[in-house]
Amino acid sequence: MGLLTGKTALITGAARGIGKALALRFAAEGADIAFTDLVIDENGKQTEEEIKALGVKCTGYASNAADYAQTEEVVKKVHEDFGKIDILVNNAGITKDGLMMRMTEGQWDAVINVNLKSAFNFIHAVLPIMMRQKSGSIINMASVVGVHGNAGQANYAASKAGLIALAKSIAQEVGSRGIRANAIAPGFIETAMTAALPDNVREEWVKKIPLRRGGKPEDIAEVAVFLASDMSAYVTGQVIQVDGGMNM
Repeated sequence: MGLLTGKTALITGAARGIGKALALRFAAEGADIAFTDLVIDENGKQTEEEIKALGVKCTGYASNAADYAQTEEVVKKVHEDFGKIDILVNNAGITKDGLMMRMTEGQWDAVINVNLKSAFNFIHAVLPIMMRQKSGSIINMASVVGVHGNAGQANYAASKAGLIALAKSIAQEVGSRGIRANAIAPGFIETAMTAALPDNVREEWVKKIPLRRGGKPEDIAEVAVFLASDMSAYVTGQVIQVDGGMNM
């Protein structure tokens, strides 16, 4: 039996990237997987099939995580299809970087809505289910820039700092109901987005990391399994930086 056998996980923004790595890792530990993305295209269908191949139930749902009404509907559908929701991972996120002097209102609003409001939407919809179950684990995917800030990413850093504070607040509100809430703050992770960076930029990043390498999506997934499972039954309201020691 895996660490998550018998549990159902709902992961947002999981058709690809870190979200997909989390979904596959959770499935390998026995969890049934419901995941959302803006559209369920060929990538999403492939993710669904890869997860099903691990012997668990999996369904991908097309949904705009930043839309409150859509979120209420998709959570209702997931609950009907799976019967319960034990784990929620708020992973949906975008970047629209720029210096504050040049940042548009549209850039600010888009990042706050997709990264932060989406987490409010899903937590708000999932909490009644978890409260009836008297158990649940909520994981917000934050970032080290939400802890330390980053020039040129004021919108992104603010959204990720908000996810950390949101997790801490929810942990205090519903801990007595057996529900835990934590945040993961990844550092420099090797994804399609970071692969597109110039070599000199990537080299400068690596120099700042004591472990002298970028992280892999699987590094994030391992910590997420810990927070989703009963191994962390007495851990709530925490932010775990997974950054190779870059920001101590």
